[in-house]
Amino acid sequence: MSFEFWNDRNVFVTGCTGLLGSWLTKKLVESGANVIGLIRDLVPKSNLNWSGFDDKIVTVRGEIEDYFILERVLNEYEIDTVFHLAAQTIVTIANRNPISTFNANIKGTWNLLEAARRSPLLERMVVASSDKAYGSQLNLPYDEKTPLEGKHPYDVSKSCADLLCGSYHETYGLPVCVTRCGNFYGGGDLNFNRIVPGTIRSVLENNRPIIRSDGKMVRDYFYIEDGAEAYMLLAEKMTKKIHGEAFNFSNEDPMNVLEIVNEILKAMSSDLKPIIRNESSNEIEKQYLSALKAREILGWNSRYSMEEGLEKTIKWYQDLSLNSNQLKK
Repeated sequence: MSFEFWNDRNVFVTGCTGLLGSWLTKKLVESGANVIGLIRDLVPKSNLNWSGFDDKIVTVRGEIEDYFILERVLNEYEIDTVFHLAAQTIVTIANRNPISTFNANIKGTWNLLEAARRSPLLERMVVASSDKAYGSQLNLPYDEKTPLEGKHPYDVSKSCADLLCGSYHETYGLPVCVTRCGNFYGGGDLNFNRIVPGTIRSVLENNRPIIRSDGKMVRDYFYIEDGAEAYMLLAEKMTKKIHGEAFNFSNEDPMNVLEIVNEILKAMSSDLKPIIRNESSNEIEKQYLSALKAREILGWNSRYSMEEGLEKTIKWYQDLSLNSNQLKK
């Protein structure tokens, strides 16, 4: 990352209170950027607030589904760079309520793409897609040439948003790139239905961790600071040569759910045994990514091993547990 690149640059971050958004916002502010963040709901326990960076940015209250708010922000704040992270990201919620997921993830994306198209000062836009956009594929690991074939509501929403970005580049020349990452983990994730924060909280409370699936599903687990830095590096490298391109980011060390739980238990010196419920549905069995393109074109490499990422993550939740009641349900 280049501190000189970001100094005094006007940057719009949607989803800035989320796991990735909060870490990205922190790193952008530390690099000297002027960050404008879109916030739908006030989340007092969010990592953005907990880190103390909520009062270091301009916050705009509104929804990504509201086109006119997006147009206003891009123009009034003379936005140079956009990171579009806002989304409904939980697979179980998407299965239960697909309409709200489609509104946020598909309509929200086309709203921002259209507002960006009409903004003469915009120089670059990075949109968060997902490995889920690929759907279920036989050939692993997925690379960027793998077809986008989401089948279930969340996966479809990401496939659609991804394709919209390509359409706006091909049709209007919009300077947009797409990121596809695996499962982020790190301090600040308060969605305890996710396996990493849920397991850590269970151990801190001396409860057996719960695995909703059969524990055999294979995923990338990607440390959040690696993710934030990857987004910033991509934006810095966005010349016309790579506009319209998608990039996978992964530490290329896939693990199944039971393995990641056992890694956490080991790191926390716990002898608790997980409860395997085997009740999840509409989830892909094996999904992991190749980051060869990002390494070759962007010169990107992950900085944190799984052991280092888990160590930093566990410490974050231990510190939080000592200083507040935020781990409580």
